[in-house]
Amino acid sequence: MKELQFREALREAMTEEMHRDEKVFLMGEEVAEYNGAYKVSQGMLDLFGAKRIIDTPIAELGFAGIGVGSAMNGLRPIIEFMTFNFSLVAIDQVINAAAKMMSMSGGNFNVPIVFRGPTGSAGMLSSQHSQAFESWYANCPGLKVIVPSNPADAKGLLKSAIRDNDPVIFMESEQMYGDKGMVPEGEYLMPIGIADIKRPGKDVTLVSFGKMMKVALKAAEELAKIQIDAEVIDLRSVRPIDYNTIIQSVKKTNRLVIVEESWPLAAIATEVAFKVQLDAFDYLDAPVIRVMGGDVPLPYAPTLIDAFLPNPARVIAAVKEVMYLVK
Repeated sequence: MKELQFREALREAMTEEMHRDEKVFLMGEEVAEYNGAYKVSQGMLDLFGAKRIIDTPIAELGFAGIGVGSAMNGLRPIIEFMTFNFSLVAIDQVINAAAKMMSMSGGNFNVPIVFRGPTGSAGMLSSQHSQAFESWYANCPGLKVIVPSNPADAKGLLKSAIRDNDPVIFMESEQMYGDKGMVPEGEYLMPIGIADIKRPGKDVTLVSFGKMMKVALKAAEELAKIQIDAEVIDLRSVRPIDYNTIIQSVKKTNRLVIVEESWPLAAIATEVAFKVQLDAFDYLDAPVIRVMGGDVPLPYAPTLIDAFLPNPARVIAAVKEVMYLVK
């Protein structure tokens, strides 16, 4: 094991896969000469040259389309969006081309492409640069959507995504690139669609993913101080969702709180809550509670950002509610 920053784990995954397979290349804004907007691709231009680490104009629709076409012709592109907020310019290529091509071609064309970059809020970036897009892309058949929460998962899942023959959305966070964690050395891949129990417990199940895992785990630590034993599940991917791990946990704890950054309507948390009430209704001792972002465009002011985002105190309050510890 070795300690890596989140950005270093991503870089190591891409570098290993590019050494392994000459068909893999990276394309996006500032990925080459500038070493990446968040220094994820630092040094990769020197390793692989300008034909495989490709700087683009500010034209997401254009380079996403180039990526889809190259994937249909046998290459394995990694397309970096500086932020998934900018992917809206390219969403026609992601949804109407990449995700649907296998179906529309009767199985004649697969699209082995990874679209990766940060999602969600990242400080004082205001409304147009702070949206959480996990549920948007998870809504689309034909895509796989991965949202890792730590460096080890990020490396193993990104390597699996690059090798996958389907289009993969790989969502990160600007606020996690500097996070450090222990990462296995040598070759290792992590299967897509398998959740991880980050903290076993018996009193309540907390489900989250991405950077909101920090909130869930911090809440679990605080709950332990008052003798509430929370089981914390990291989904890791939101399409597919590992429902079985959630259901088995709820059958044990009988209570569920879901923590997610996005707007409440049609969120991943909504889907998880539906599935639990469908398959584990008789095991629930309280209604499922979602701890979500506010139902407004994210403001700029720090005080309003704090009011918008889930935090450990809100999670703790939700847990106390499902345990009937509040009046």
